[in-house]
Amino acid sequence: MLFFRTALLLLFVFVGLALGLEDYYKILGLKKDATERQIKSAYRQLSKKYHPDKNPGDKTAHDKFVEVSEAYEALSDANSRRIYDQYGHEGLKQHKQQGGGGGHHDPFDVFNRFFGGGGHFGQQQRRGNDAHIKVPIALRDFYNGRTTEFQWNKQHVCEECDGTGAADGHVDTCSSCKGHGVKIVRHQLAPGMFQQVQMQCDECGGRGKSIKHKCPVCAGQRVVRKPATVSLNIQRGMGDGSKIAHENEADAHPDYVAGDLIVELVLKEPSLEEDNPDHVDGVFFRRKDNDLHWREVLSLREALFGDWTRNLTHMDGHIVRLGRKEGEVVQPGHVDTIPGEGMPVWHEDGDSVYHKTEFGNLYVEYVVVLPDQMESGMRKDIKAVFNKYRKKNGVDLHKDSGRPEKPVMVSEGHTHEEL
Repeated sequence: MLFFRTALLLLFVFVGLALGLEDYYKILGLKKDATERQIKSAYRQLSKKYHPDKNPGDKTAHDKFVEVSEAYEALSDANSRRIYDQYGHEGLKQHKQQGGGGGHHDPFDVFNRFFGGGGHFGQQQRRGNDAHIKVPIALRDFYNGRTTEFQWNKQHVCEECDGTGAADGHVDTCSSCKGHGVKIVRHQLAPGMFQQVQMQCDECGGRGKSIKHKCPVCAGQRVVRKPATVSLNIQRGMGDGSKIAHENEADAHPDYVAGDLIVELVLKEPSLEEDNPDHVDGVFFRRKDNDLHWREVLSLREALFGDWTRNLTHMDGHIVRLGRKEGEVVQPGHVDTIPGEGMPVWHEDGDSVYHKTEFGNLYVEYVVVLPDQMESGMRKDIKAVFNKYRKKNGVDLHKDSGRPEKPVMVSEGHTHEEL
């Protein structure tokens, strides 16, 4: 009889393999020799990731949540895990049908027992504060878009004690407050007069529980701070001050659901060493909304006579051509408008089959630099040329302005010219 039952359970194992039932360890991303703590940690992360409240309308996430809950329920119990390791899915199913573990449990009940609360985010379960972080981003990354990472010092649930604070996992009810977390303290105000004040229990810190053997890693605090790596997707055209929310990625704690991590993108000053490995000119553009601004320096010769070109390297490496033909004068402070060479205009669909990315304008302001030193011969030649043509068709700005030839002095109500 014993041989028959063993053979039957082995048959169930092969049937499970034939049906393609996914391995519980694989579902949780674990190896078969995973510890109890590793199983709990895997469930903690995956159940939050695939929880239907965080993935509304996503059937794939819902099914994954059910699988994760079923896998944790089977592997978290030592007896059911032993049966599963020996006989697989069908063996565990047979064991439950014979009264060894009851029927199928609601995955939300599993979630509720693990975290406490009502099985759903925001129901009966406190939510922690959001965390706000500013991350400096180069203009070049706002233009091209980029996926990068950054680290911040985050509060984690202690993995050593699984958030209990106890080295042996054993937590007792506080004997001082009887598990209430608060105590009634009586103060005497005067003979025969007393005042009762409710205060947080100083023995357990308001938790209502006490620990005899504190965890050596978290010192009984149940949480530890350590660096956490966060992936950051910067979309093309995002602006200075844009915010990206990472749901439930703020400080973690066993008693509440973590709040959101709010990342604010802040434009940082350009740097030749850090942000310009390809030596493009565009990292020194100045941005205003969807437009870009650039200041180009010209010599006196270029401003007067034209016949020059410039190749301005944009932030993605393409060339913007600047220049003037011979005889075209550029006035100091003149601004050229180059359509379509500004910033990408951000859109939620990006550059895709649903949307074509548009661009703002590039404004180029010209600054003319005058020579502060000239050879004496060169200065005489230039002066002679200017004097020659000034007599012929030159403009006298002072005379044409209509201003008086001599200073006019006003005193005691009388006006007279200075001698």
